[in-house]
Formats: sequence, C-alpha cells, structure tokens
Amino acid sequence: MFNTLVFYNSTDVISRLDGEEDLEYKLRGKTLQVYLHLIRSGVNESYGVREIQRALGFKSPSIASYHLEKLRELGLLSKDEKGDYRVIKEVNVGLLKLYIKIGGLRLPRLLLYACFITSMVSTYLLVYPQTLSLHNLFALLVGFSSLAILWFETFLVLRETKLKLIKKQNNVKSIKSTSS
Repeated sequence: MFNTLVFYNSTDVISRLDGEEDLEYKLRGKTLQVYLHLIRSGVNESYGVREIQRALGFKSPSIASYHLEKLRELGLLSKDEKGDYRVIKEVNVGLLKLYIKIGGLRLPRLLLYACFITSMVSTYLLVYPQTLSLHNLFALLVGFSSLAILWFETFLVLRETKLKLIKKQNNVKSIKSTSS
C-alpha cells in the first residue's frame, strides 16, 4: 500500500474558502430566494423571467431579471437562446447546508441520523435483555438522550424552513392583494 501525501499551498486553501464565503455573501436575500425557488421547482427545468416574477411576487420583471443575471454571473445558471434560465450548478449555502439530496428529495441531514439512532435503540431494546443493570441503564440513557436531541433538532430545522416558506407565501399574497 502506498500512502500519498499531498501538500496544499495555504493560499490555495484560503482562496477556496474566500470563494465560498464570497459566494455565500453574494447569494443572499432575494437572490437566494430565486435560487432556492429554482432548485425546488426542478433543476432540469428552464424558467423565464416572468415565471420567476409571478412565482415569487416581485413587482416587476426587471427585479427577477436582475437576480437571475446575478445567479448566471455567479456560474449557477445558464441562459438559453430563448432567454430562459436553467440551474447548472447546485451549491449548499444558507438553509441548503442543513439538507442532503437523495434522488429528487431534499431531507434534513439530522433526519437521517435520527432514523439511524432510532433503529439502533429499537434493535437494542428488542435483542438485548432489559434488566436494571448499570450497563443497561447507561446504554438506554445515552440512546434516548441522543434520540431526543436528534429528533428535536430535526423538527427545529423543518420548522425553520417551513416558517421561511410561510413568510415568503404571505409576502407574495400581500403583494398580489395590494396590486389587485
């Protein structure tokens, strides 16, 4: 067996981190909202400026166009000859850092861990004889406390995401009702 030792120049690592921080800085607010909408709607789909404007409740198409162009300049979208935009690169920033993509689903990372620990504790309860020994009580304490923490954090992530979606939908509804 050969072990390969790779040396990275510290400036390469710093510039890569700066690039990620720069992307996260530029990808916020309404630009992040547009990007999240495009990812949720389907990565393989193409979208026009007016579609994005209507879906997100922007007052004018120029706002949607500005944010779509900003995403294109960041290298996250491409623009075809008809003027439609398509996601070409997915990055994990903002709330996306808390999710993992499995197939077409985006699930909270902690959900997977919570399910794994739940199956381990369930197996322990079914297979190992339950006595009041110190070993058994300690294993149950660690197992149930881990379960409680993981499920609690999973529900917090889901609630946070849901609250942001509800706020966004309420903003869209209020904009539509004021323009009517």
